[in-house]
Amino acid sequence: MEIGMVGLGRMGANMVRRLMRAGHDCVVHDANPAAVAALVAEGAAGAASDAEMLARLSAPRVVWLMLPAAITGRIARQIAGQMQPGDILIDGGNSNYRDAVDLAEELGRAGVHFVDAGTSGGVWGLERGYCLMLGGDAAAVRHIDPILAALAPGRDGTGAVPGATDTAPLGYLHCGPAGAGHFVKMVHNGIEYGLMAAYAEGMNILARADAGDRPAAADAETAPLAEPRYFRYPIDVASVAEVWRHGSVISSWLLDLTAAALAQDAKLTDYAGRVSDSGEGRWTLQAAIDTGTPAPVLASALFQRFTSRDEGDYANRLLSAMRHAFGGHLEKKG
Repeated sequence: MEIGMVGLGRMGANMVRRLMRAGHDCVVHDANPAAVAALVAEGAAGAASDAEMLARLSAPRVVWLMLPAAITGRIARQIAGQMQPGDILIDGGNSNYRDAVDLAEELGRAGVHFVDAGTSGGVWGLERGYCLMLGGDAAAVRHIDPILAALAPGRDGTGAVPGATDTAPLGYLHCGPAGAGHFVKMVHNGIEYGLMAAYAEGMNILARADAGDRPAAADAETAPLAEPRYFRYPIDVASVAEVWRHGSVISSWLLDLTAAALAQDAKLTDYAGRVSDSGEGRWTLQAAIDTGTPAPVLASALFQRFTSRDEGDYANRLLSAMRHAFGGHLEKKG
């Protein structure tokens, strides 16, 4: 099957590679000519513009976007404006599901099908496959089934045979009408925030289990460790992460990656601890608020990311100012 891929970053390029392995013909386009050239050298057809990409594809043309959410809408409209009725435009990025609802309605008036494809797999997707969550018209999703089957893990990571009626065990699922795919992926990423925060907080407690053996400050601004003798454990956090991978209730692929990172550098010296968020956690909480659905763990995980970037700095300085005002408390330095 022929497909155009726009956006050849960390995921898009490897998705093209996986599709070519399965025998699909890929026409690639990116703002970075070097990214295009790299895939052309591996067998893809390159295009210097949207128009050239579309001209290289046979009708009904299928184009997959793997772009940052901030520019997806603009590029989607730009490409859709050059498409014909029956063509299919797929957004595989982490876009807001509300945008998918609007785009599907807008493009549908011109006869262009819009499919939102929540895509999970990260940099490991080339070998492991991509978990795909689809929203949009059922006929359009069926048409691109060979593409989805190739990208998905299948039962052993090598992809699936197209045409399956029960695709969820193969790693891809038509979740519902326009926006449903991005909605499911949005919640997926909200859960991811919570899981990551839980591992990080738990291992931070392990890393501080030797607090009773550390020098303790003795001043009016420091709460003392009440019973130091109960905190004399120099725990090897990297080894704990490794042992948890084997038979533990909390074992997971995310824990596997965590253990690998700690085995490489238990002190994590290459990281400053400023954790970004690309929007999905915020949108998940907004959906929870709109529907009156409690999500305290996911909310805490999102706010922790804000804290990691010093976005609570003003509030913290104000707390210090208030303590100084009512009690003469001076900030401890360092």
